[in-house]
Amino acid sequence: MEDFPYPLPMLLDGATGTALLSAGMPADVCRPGGLGMEQWVLQHPQMLQTLLNAYIDAGSQAVFAPTFGANAALLSAYGLEGRVVELNTELVRLAQSIAKPRGVLVGGNVSPSGLFVPPFGEADFDDIYDLYRQQIRALDQAGVDFLAIESQTSLADMRAAVLAARTTDLPVFVTIAVDESGHTVTGSSLLPVVITLQAMGVEAIGLNCLLDPMLSLIEEVRLHTAIPIIAKPNARNSDGTLLSPAAFAEKMRLLMQAGARIVGGYDDSTPAHISALKKVAQEFGPPEIAKEPDNYAATIETEAFFLGDDLVFSEPLACTGHLDDDLIDLDDDRCNTALVEIESIDDAYVLAENSSMTRLPIAVHCDSAPILEAALRYFQGRLIVDSECQIEDEILEPLSSKYGAILY
Repeated sequence: MEDFPYPLPMLLDGATGTALLSAGMPADVCRPGGLGMEQWVLQHPQMLQTLLNAYIDAGSQAVFAPTFGANAALLSAYGLEGRVVELNTELVRLAQSIAKPRGVLVGGNVSPSGLFVPPFGEADFDDIYDLYRQQIRALDQAGVDFLAIESQTSLADMRAAVLAARTTDLPVFVTIAVDESGHTVTGSSLLPVVITLQAMGVEAIGLNCLLDPMLSLIEEVRLHTAIPIIAKPNARNSDGTLLSPAAFAEKMRLLMQAGARIVGGYDDSTPAHISALKKVAQEFGPPEIAKEPDNYAATIETEAFFLGDDLVFSEPLACTGHLDDDLIDLDDDRCNTALVEIESIDDAYVLAENSSMTRLPIAVHCDSAPILEAALRYFQGRLIVDSECQIEDEILEPLSSKYGAILY
């Protein structure tokens, strides 16, 4: 927590989209062929001015510029894919004109890409990265104080966005959206996300989604985190009923007792909800962090594998069409880590597409730095890298660190 750039607890804002709809934004603005919320806000700047001032009056120490869906893939629904830089720049400047005179931070808000890599879709990871890189570069040049990569539903999106964010010096906050079972649409949950993205160097991580699953998920990851935990829930019960500001604040108290220290609201949360939350947040100081957080783990999209002191590698597995069966068939009485041999870019793709079949943490051996980087880049999780790779330490160590891999 010593490196976190802002005082904790940190109070964020509440809902933007639902608040603008309540204030009169037509519902068809956000439908394909409509104006798009981003363009509508710029045509009605007074609506955002009123909303952000209300959140600041309620106690928000940071507000989000309404750039949530302003990437080329999502803007294409409105014919605006060629205006990514322009829209992000103007929306940030509008938010800054409201917040900065009042001493409030402005975050650049970044949504899921809407694209999925195999086995969940056909998108290419590098194309997703390029989408994020374009938007994040615009947000950085516009002068946001931090990036809020929100409502994420796949580890591929999160990793692509974080890698793009790491080309800037901006602090990075990431939140995932889960269903009532505590999982995203690709089967991930908070624990493997925390282990993976914390190793990649994000500044804060947590949840913005349904309120009810949050408490158990935050309690589960608390001893594994060395960075602040975010809680930004909807203001509704599981049955869909709207929570009063007081009831919302009481539920948020439980989340803060569990360890959340960056807090705010999501859908249906109003300035009144944030005002009530401010009173609760004032009861808390900085979070208590375990002296040695238990984050020595490898991951895949759906699972974290906590490691012991000694890893026993399997015999090297080749990246063939049978890799999925080979991973399943490993005898875990003889090894505790699957070692996969990576010899080409195609091998890197094969590993990425079959990683969900593993019952063990995965280590890779590769003697080419560019090919190893491809394996680390396209694997959606946290890999172990065999230190016996025939790659110079001055290359191997920073490469492993860039992707949050464990060098063993």
